[in-house]
Parts: sequence; C-alpha cells; structure tokens
Amino acid sequence: MTRGFPTLLRKEVMRFWKVSFQTVAAPVLSALLYLVIFSHALSARVEAYPGVRYTEFLVPGLAMMSMLQNAFANTSSSLIQSKITGNIVFILLSPLTPGDLFAAYLLAAVARAVVVGAGVFLAVAWLVPLPVPNPLWLVAFAFTGAGILGALGIIAGIWADKFDQLAAFQNFLVMPLTFLAGVFYSVDSLPPFWQAASHLNPFFYAIDGFRYAFLGKSDVSPWASLAIASAAFCALSWLTLRLLRSGYKLRN
Repeated sequence: MTRGFPTLLRKEVMRFWKVSFQTVAAPVLSALLYLVIFSHALSARVEAYPGVRYTEFLVPGLAMMSMLQNAFANTSSSLIQSKITGNIVFILLSPLTPGDLFAAYLLAAVARAVVVGAGVFLAVAWLVPLPVPNPLWLVAFAFTGAGILGALGIIAGIWADKFDQLAAFQNFLVMPLTFLAGVFYSVDSLPPFWQAASHLNPFFYAIDGFRYAFLGKSDVSPWASLAIASAAFCALSWLTLRLLRSGYKLRN
C-alpha cells in the first residue's frame, strides 16, 4: 500500500459520515418501517422456520439487505460524482496503485455497511432482541456480502457516465436481486423453478448465511453459502481490478 491509501480511505469514510443523517439514519429508518409493516401483516400467518418467530427471521434479512444496498451506494455514488465533477483526475494522478484504489473504496463501503447494519440492530433491539450464537459467521458474511456489493458498486460507477445510468443499474439489477434473495421469506417455501432461480443469486447466500449467525438455521449450509459468496466476491474483485488497471472510462 502506498502512503496515499489511508488518505483516500479516510476521504471515502468521511464522505458518508459527514452526511450520516442521510447515509446511515435514513436506511435504518427504512428497515424499521419494513419491520413494522411486514411483521404486522405477516407475523401471525407466516412461520419461515419451525420455532422461529417471523420477526426474528425478518430482522437479520433486513439488516443485511440494508448493508448490501448501502455498500453498493457508497462506491458507485463516489465514483460517478468524481467522474461528473471532474475531480477523478486528481485521484488518478496521485501515486495510487489500482490495488490502493480498490482497497480504499471497498473498505469504505464495508465501513458504511457495518455502521448501517449496527444501526438497524440497535433500532430494533427493543422490539426484537436477538442473541448472536455464531459471531464468526456474522463477521464472515457481513464482510463478504458488503464486499460483493462494494465491488459491484465500483464496476457500476466506472461503467456509468451519468446518474440515470447508475440509477438503472441499481433499479434493474441490484434492487431485484436484493429483494429476491430471501429477505422476507424462506426460499424453501418457493416453487421449484423459483428455488432454482434463487440459488443462482449470490445475494441470497450472503443473506442466508448472515441469518444463520443469529438463528442457527438456514436454507443452505453456511459453509456452502460462504464458499459461493466468497467466489462471487473474488470474481467481482478480479473484474474491478482489471477495469481499474485498464483505465476503462476513467482515463478518457
């Protein structure tokens, strides 16, 4: 790592922290509203896992969904803003390697995801207190899931030339994959076709494994989920580094 790495990392962390009311408090409030609405509508009618209340099933999924979306938002918004305002040139002219750029953007995205996730759990603790019997699984899936979306956000930020392109990427790819990843339901309750489709979604494995850390129950073995989520993270990281090294849409 070069000396510029901690400077860029601090810049990216402070970028979201200085507007934390928007970047942290708003997604926490959204998750709380989802919990109140869905638990009121479905808690008496749905049992995702035997012996587990629906609200207990729902909270880890909502927390991870918020983490994934905010990890993506952090990297993608930073890059598109830098490209549109033109200050990306100052980052590219600095003695930062592609690895430095990738690590700084990614770690800042993970930091925002972790802060948002912690905020969700603190906000709902008075409603649904959850123990953490498997903290190592929690850490593994929190970092892997945030890493997947952080890397995907860098790719989206590099690819997009304007905000509506980035919005399309988020609305037509990230949002559907997030909502269809078993946040509000157990994938085992779906028809065979949709079960198979869900198992092609890497977001599902991050959410399912994260839920296992709290409930000790999941639709897929946590080891299999971690392996698949890690493979997705490695593939996206490789692609991101290739794009950063080539200067694609950054050095025009």
